[in-house]
Formats: sequence, structure tokens, C-alpha cells
Amino acid sequence: MTYLRYGLAATLLLAIAAPHLSAQSFPSQDPVIRAIWEEGMEEGSQVQPLAQALLDSIGPRLSGSPGQSAANAWLVDRYQEWGVPVRTEEYGTWLGWERGITHIDLLEPRVRTLNGMMLAWSPGTDGPVEGEVVAFPGFGSVAEFQAWLPEVEGRFVALSRSEPTCRAPESWEEHATPESWERMQALQERTAREWAAGVQGAGGQGAVGGALEEAGALGILTARWSRGWGANKVFSAPAGATVPWLHLSCEDYGLVHRLAANGQGPRLRLDAEAEFRGEVPVYNVIGELPGSELPNEYVLLTAHLDSFDGASGATDNGSGTVMMMEAMRILKEVYPNPRRTILVAHWGGEEQGLIGSAAFAEDHPEVVDGLQAAFNQDNGTWRIDFIRMQGYLGAGEHFARWFSEIPREITRHIELDVPGVPETGGSDHMSFICRGAAGFRLQSNYPDYRQYTWHTDIDTYDKLVLDDLRNNATLAAMLAYLASEDPERVGTRQRELGEGRGWPSCRPARRSSGR
Repeated sequence: MTYLRYGLAATLLLAIAAPHLSAQSFPSQDPVIRAIWEEGMEEGSQVQPLAQALLDSIGPRLSGSPGQSAANAWLVDRYQEWGVPVRTEEYGTWLGWERGITHIDLLEPRVRTLNGMMLAWSPGTDGPVEGEVVAFPGFGSVAEFQAWLPEVEGRFVALSRSEPTCRAPESWEEHATPESWERMQALQERTAREWAAGVQGAGGQGAVGGALEEAGALGILTARWSRGWGANKVFSAPAGATVPWLHLSCEDYGLVHRLAANGQGPRLRLDAEAEFRGEVPVYNVIGELPGSELPNEYVLLTAHLDSFDGASGATDNGSGTVMMMEAMRILKEVYPNPRRTILVAHWGGEEQGLIGSAAFAEDHPEVVDGLQAAFNQDNGTWRIDFIRMQGYLGAGEHFARWFSEIPREITRHIELDVPGVPETGGSDHMSFICRGAAGFRLQSNYPDYRQYTWHTDIDTYDKLVLDDLRNNATLAAMLAYLASEDPERVGTRQRELGEGRGWPSCRPARRSSGR
């Protein structure tokens, strides 16, 4: 099918670009598809300056932080510049917290500035503090743990296990003898098993952490290696933490833990700043191109804006944010009067359990009821290569028709899982799938993302692949256009999932932090 609804801007752009466009393999003569390509894949692309400003200048966007507020304001300003109607919608409150500096130094038995930072929502220190380090030894019973607890007063406690190696598995596989690699894997498994048993014997990690705080620990040292070169997972402190919780890199945590375990007297100095701001309002940012024929039917482009703050949140989910911003900018330029209403939603609170998108779906049943399709992106850089039909019968036919209009340069990388089954977790598209609306994840390479950038301290601007980001934004704009123009609704008749497997259920939207 060929869609012919397009604006004057698209017509003019096509006329100017026609000689250049002939090099691409367009399956049809649709002028809007061609104009989207030119705007998104050629000189008109804005993904690089958008990504640089968001990730380098604004940076992390932790829920309830000034960074999240600054990012919301920046999005609103950009959409207003492009002439896209935009609004913010409060979905609840969250515990406000602002990170300051974290400086962690090893003073004895030698001097080294350590690679580490506070976990999010951790209390800071009132100026520098110094103390020895004791390694959590693991216990066979709560009584043994309680007898040991007085030793932690005035000391830092290295609570996590120490990894036997911080060398990435792919390096071992390529360079080590099979025997060495087998021994290392066995050591890793034994270390993890013994540490878990020792924590469980002491009463479980939640109980252990609280007991260490009450016993007068100066701070809790943790490490969570991603199994990649230089990449470490950085999450948040336990709710209600009363002393600093600190992340150290795999290498530096191992150093400190080995020194303590071998009785070599490690001593640290910590200077950490943080400010708690109480419960603060949190918002989604919603942009809209009103439908000219079917304004009560919706195509939704979505990505979450919030992030953890171990780094700048480039691939989780600055990439998705910029992708959907760019798609909406392109649509405003070349397809300003869509048949169905096109919304773009930048969610808050995804990292806390999809709470921004869940609140929107709960507050806007008219969007859920009128949803033609939601296209969500939330897993890093690289080209979109997989789209699951989520068990919706007939969805594959729509995608097949849409893909027949999109240049092969984009679609050749993508596997369609037809009819697929609905995910049981995942990202913000689940807030619509659980309500029986057609939500789809535009998914790119997952293993690389999970190992190196998902919630790590190296999830930074330089990890983006800008060529692929341009490709993905162009794909999103084309899908939104084609779904808007489609003469048929995307059906939501669901695949039978078999005995013992039900359709995902919705949880009530969480409206506050509860911390």
C-alpha cells in the first residue's frame, strides 16, 4: 500500500533531495517515507547534538533528582522549538536526593585513590572520615554473626564477595588454556556459593546490612562486577540506609578485600556529599501531533528518561530518549498532520518498576482503548534487530505491510517474532500489554548491553553508535507514520498461551517512593 498524506514540507524536501534519494532502495514511491529517510539518515539528523547535550551536559537522571528535573525541562524546550505541543504530567512523588562528590582513598598499607562512588540514595558524611576495613567473613548461624558484630564499630565493612578475576570471560576464553579457564570458573562458582551461604547463615543480606549499620560501621563497601572489562553495576542503597553505602570497582574492591582478609591493615578515608530533599513531584513528558481524521486513535512512541546515576545513562535510556525525540522531530517536519494522533512519551520511574508509564496508562484509559500501537525502545545502542509480536494475532500482518514500505537498509537487520508470546517483565510497553493494548519493544542487541552498559559506571556518551541511532530514529518515524495511516486497527486478539501460562497482569501504579 502507498500512503499519500503528507505536508508541504515533505513535498518540498522530496523535490530538493530527489537526485540523492535515488541511491536508496525504496520499495514504493511513498513521498513521506522518502522524506523521512532524507531528514533522518542524511544531513538533517539531530541525534548527535541531542545525545551530547542530554548525556554530557545534563547527565544522570535519577528519579527525584535535580538531573531528572533538568532533563524534563530540556525536553520541553526542544519540543517547543520544533513546534510540537508538549506537556508534563505529574505521576506521583519520589524521594529527592542530590549527589555530591565521593572521594575514597586507601591510606594504608599504601596510598591509592580508589575507583568508587556512593550508591544512590545513600547518606553522605559530615566531612572526611577515616577507618580500618574489615572483610565480612560469612557465618554459619545468626548467633555467630551477632558475636562478631562488635568488631565493625568505627570500621568500614567490605560486604560483597571478592571476585577471583576481573578479566572479562571473553579474554579467558581466547587466551587461557582450557584447564586454566575451567579452574577459574570453578573458583568463581565456589566463591559465589560460599559467600551466599555465609550471608544467608547470618540472617540474609537485608538483615545483615541493617545490623552492620546499627553496630556502628562507618560505611558499607560493595562491588557488583558486570563480567566485562572495567564495567561495574551501580544501583542504590537500601531504603532507609543510615551510613554511606559505597560501590568500588571490581579491581579496587578486590584490592581492599584481599588486604583486609590477609590481615594487612587497610585503612580508608571517605569524603562523601549527598542531600536528601524529601518527597518531590515527578513527571512524564508527553508530546503530541493531533490526528486530523482519527484524533481518538493513537500511535505512541515511548522511552524512559530516568536513569540510575552510576554514569550518564547513555544506553539506558538516553539512546531511546533521543531516538524518540528525533522521530517526533522528523514527523513534525514531514508529516505534521497525521491521520491518527501520534504521541511521544518520555517516562519517569521506569527504574523503580515502570511507575511513570503505569500511572499514565491508569490515568488515560482513552489512550489505552484507542491505541493503534505503542513502540517502545529501552535497551541500548546498536540497530533494532528484533521485534516480538507479543502474542497478538494479526500483528505480524501489519508489520509485514509496514515493512514492505520501509527501505531494506533498515528492515534487513530485523527479525519479527510472529506471533510470539508476551513478555513477563521488561520495559514500559508492558504497562499497555497488560491492559490488552498493542505494545511492541523495538529491541537491539541484548548480551552486549547487559554485560557492559546496563546500569554500569561506563554507560556514557561514547558508547553510542550514532549511525545506528540515526537508523533507529528513522525506523521509529516510519513505523509511526505507517501505523497512523493504516486503514485497519491493529487487532488485540491474544494468542492462547497454554495451560499454566496467563497473560501479564497489571499492578496498580505506585505513586510515591515509600522510602
